[in-house]
Amino acid sequence: QVQIVESGGGSVQPGGSLTISCLASGVTFNQSSVSWYRQGPGTAPGTGRDLVGFISRSGDRTEYRKPVKGRFTISRDNDKNTVYVQMNDLAPADTAVYFCRAVSGQLVYWGQGTQVTVSA
Repeated sequence: QVQIVESGGGSVQPGGSLTISCLASGVTFNQSSVSWYRQGPGTAPGTGRDLVGFISRSGDRTEYRKPVKGRFTISRDNDKNTVYVQMNDLAPADTAVYFCRAVSGQLVYWGQGTQVTVSA
């Protein structure tokens, strides 16, 4: 059974930093590309998820959407089946539930999300 579990969310003040993680099991992780999405407050569950960034299967390529570029860094440790997002200089606009999405071949897996709240 495939499980994708995000963790590390929490509350942080503006300008602060946080690292969230995505742990995968039941899937050949080093054959899975991973993307992070987020869903801000006020949007209906299952809708309105915005892409944050992407990391390739080997970790040699990353891409970021403009709102987080230069502040967020995605990395992965395939030995630990884990992908990380280091988030710096956080702002209230970054408040959201962050979701991990793993793609293995034609199969797509989502985690349940982890809440990140940025407020003074």
